[in-house]
Amino acid sequence: MSTTEYTSAGAAPLLEVRDLEVGFRTQGGLVKALNGVSFTVERGETVAIVGESGSGKSTTAAAIINLLPGSGQITGGQVLFEGRDLAKASRRELEDVRGKLIGFVPQDPMSNLNPVWSVGFQVEETVKANGLATGKRAVRAKAIEVLKQAGLADAEQRLHQFPHQFSGGMRQRVLIGIGLAADPRLLIADEPTSALDVTVQRRILDHLESLTEQSGTAVLFITHDLGLAAERASKLIVMYKGKIVEAGPSLEILQNPLHPYTQRLIAAAPSLASRRIQASGQHLGSISHAETGSAASVDLIAAAEERVEAVTPGLDGQVRREPSIVVENLTKVFKIRSGGFKQVEFKAVGDVSFSIAKGTTTALVGESGSGKSTVAKLLLRLEDPTSGRISVQGRDIASLRGRQLLSLRRTMQPVFQDPYGTLNPLNNIGNTIAEPLKVHGVGDRTSRRERVFELLDQVSLPRVIAGRYPNELSGGQRQRVAIARALSLKPDVVVLDEAVSALDVLVQAQILRLLADLQGELGLTYLFITHDLAVVRVIADNVAVMQKGRIVEAATTDEVFDSPREQYTRDLLDAIPGAGIKLGI
Repeated sequence: MSTTEYTSAGAAPLLEVRDLEVGFRTQGGLVKALNGVSFTVERGETVAIVGESGSGKSTTAAAIINLLPGSGQITGGQVLFEGRDLAKASRRELEDVRGKLIGFVPQDPMSNLNPVWSVGFQVEETVKANGLATGKRAVRAKAIEVLKQAGLADAEQRLHQFPHQFSGGMRQRVLIGIGLAADPRLLIADEPTSALDVTVQRRILDHLESLTEQSGTAVLFITHDLGLAAERASKLIVMYKGKIVEAGPSLEILQNPLHPYTQRLIAAAPSLASRRIQASGQHLGSISHAETGSAASVDLIAAAEERVEAVTPGLDGQVRREPSIVVENLTKVFKIRSGGFKQVEFKAVGDVSFSIAKGTTTALVGESGSGKSTVAKLLLRLEDPTSGRISVQGRDIASLRGRQLLSLRRTMQPVFQDPYGTLNPLNNIGNTIAEPLKVHGVGDRTSRRERVFELLDQVSLPRVIAGRYPNELSGGQRQRVAIARALSLKPDVVVLDEAVSALDVLVQAQILRLLADLQGELGLTYLFITHDLAVVRVIADNVAVMQKGRIVEAATTDEVFDSPREQYTRDLLDAIPGAGIKLGI
């Protein structure tokens, strides 16, 4: 079925959106973001909205509860929830609906959790605001229950911690808990599991399914994960440039897409059934080939075949690549507060060892809280290890001080999960990309400007973006800016911490293709931290699997995917959404 409007059979749907139009006021006038969007959500059903960044998915979600950002406003149409038009509701009426009747899980946890309040305080405020409990003990007990339902097993201990002490996935779980706290009739979830590893994702989504079955709660998913949409949603809405271009039963659309845009989305999705191929000639590292034959996959293969790596012959005549990064017996112990002034030790990383050959990519995977991001911070010298050793290009980084440490930072750059949180909102994009050049005293004003334009070209962004600010860019554009900034000093090593986890499949394919091209061109070494195992299959040469601060399995990508040794690894692979569903084009 292909239509611009999808209406479920039956009377009185829970939510009915009719010809919704949304615009944003700018200096140049009103810019339309939604143009005649219509769909329904029945009681107890799950509907997914997919589309690339900027297609109108999140704007649709925000318009339903009239929480449009900035100068956004509903300019036409209706949003009927249980018969009431929320587009024309008063502020008081909306406050009675938000949270209690319609729960909302926003995409960016760091921007939606107050950094100066403890997590427990913020959950307890939600409990009190929605009238879920009264009295200090009852409120605390309900807050713990909320976090446990969202997948935080050690919820009681975590209540005292602050958002910055949580991993990205743990922060997302807090928001999910808050959104579900009042058992709403409709949950609007904007990329609710994009920051979660697959096993926690499965637990959260299983919980959402139980809500729809037991309480009749409906779920409106905004997601870039087509496997997730296929597995979890009965109906699918595909948006493009503020309109619905295709809608209907999820499996029918994903296996037989009719609209060219839908076909592009599916072609760009990493294939879980993909097979890696070896580059011609000597082994230069390998890149996955998606069986869909998408342009992204073809370009990744081409980049692999062009890759130039530093190699030396071994005693057995085989080619050996020099290690760029060597991590030996790495341990990191944090002291965290456990009520009052009492502190307890928490071992985030325990006796971790691995190495990465120059010009290759090693993926570090595992559940949220397994220690992946802590390893990245230790490698970047943003944290000091409790014990163990890290060497980069033969240098023990623990011994570096002053100018030597500054020199290391010039050769090793990060790309973090949350580009919006790492880009200064007061700096325009040109100054943001040029900042590392200024810090390290590279070039003059004119040469730095030319370097910025060169980098924008390299990451496929128009040069006019140099004068814009982070809030004027989409998520995919901000991530490209973060990559451009990381490459400004021409580093040898790039640490990518969930660099593509929150991106839609088209932008994700472009970023992965860019990373592979740059690796082939510049001989870059990547530590790629991710919970998305489908992406690992596309980009990584080797995989190390972490669990509770330790590496439990490490091998080539093919070995880990085809013959996992550990049950934990098998559980991760089994939990990938849509793994058994064949997508079509």
